[in-house]
Amino acid sequence: MSAGTRDAELTELCREHWVGLVRLAVLMVGDRASAEDAVQDAFAGLYRNWARLRDPAQAVTYLRSSVLNRSRSTLRRRRVALRHARLHEPPVWSAEHEAVLSEERREVLRALTKLPARRREVLVLRFYLDLKDAEIAEVLGISPGAVRTAASRGLASLGRILKGDR
Repeated sequence: MSAGTRDAELTELCREHWVGLVRLAVLMVGDRASAEDAVQDAFAGLYRNWARLRDPAQAVTYLRSSVLNRSRSTLRRRRVALRHARLHEPPVWSAEHEAVLSEERREVLRALTKLPARRREVLVLRFYLDLKDAEIAEVLGISPGAVRTAASRGLASLGRILKGDR
């Protein structure tokens, strides 16, 4: 494949999936700037590794997995920084984001941040991106049964958190 063809395909992927991937990352990391960095890094990684991509139709799956991995890395770095920080400051949502979301949605987003990473990822991929269990399994590298278990436990935990039972 020529560099021009690769560039054209990546440009089209970016045009079609940028917004959705940024939204996915925002749900995972809690702020737009970090989310955009994660998505940009994912596209840069795909650009560098395009020749190793066995099936170009799998590029979106690669991007989703990459965004999730970069989001995990961002959250890990934050946890390390918080361990060494004197004051704890919760993640800050942008003013634009706050204006758009209703109070109920903000409560759900806050509750999502309290879930273990795997459960949060499964719920976001299922209910935000509307992916099927098999697609989620492929993105996360787990079995469809593990997806169903994580979703069930995640929803139960989310319900307890939202009711205030923890």
